[in-house]
Amino acid sequence: MSVVLRPIRPDDNAPLAELIREIFREFGVARPGTVYTDPTTDDLYGLFRTPGSAYWVAEEEGSVGGGSGVFPTKGLPEGCAELVKLYLTAPYRGEGIGRRLMDRSILSARELGYRSLYLETLPELAAAVGMYERSGFTHLSAPLGESGHFGCTIWMIKDLR
Repeated sequence: MSVVLRPIRPDDNAPLAELIREIFREFGVARPGTVYTDPTTDDLYGLFRTPGSAYWVAEEEGSVGGGSGVFPTKGLPEGCAELVKLYLTAPYRGEGIGRRLMDRSILSARELGYRSLYLETLPELAAAVGMYERSGFTHLSAPLGESGHFGCTIWMIKDLR
């Protein structure tokens, strides 16, 4: 696959929203308290105009296959951002693209001056959890910040220093 990573554009909103919701249906986690029902999912371009945020899209020959970003979620500790909305369609999985997206998001977090990166996820997304663990994220016993994603039950953090 010759996938490029590029910053999000306004025309990415619809394909990304559909991709995210499709993945949530695929894994049986299409429920309240997750990105599935989060209204910001329909305007990721607008969301990632927020200062201190960045979002990267994985694209091959004009087709959007995934994305990942960092966001200054309200209520997180000073110097901490959240790794958000890292999702890949099935054809993009197992090719190292998720890792590339995560690494690019981590680099963005460092470039933006963050010292740590937090994330929330679900046990049904076990392959992603394993990737996070291998990348140095450690488990927390409770959530941080005010993401509004009360349906997530796994919380992790990584020191970026």
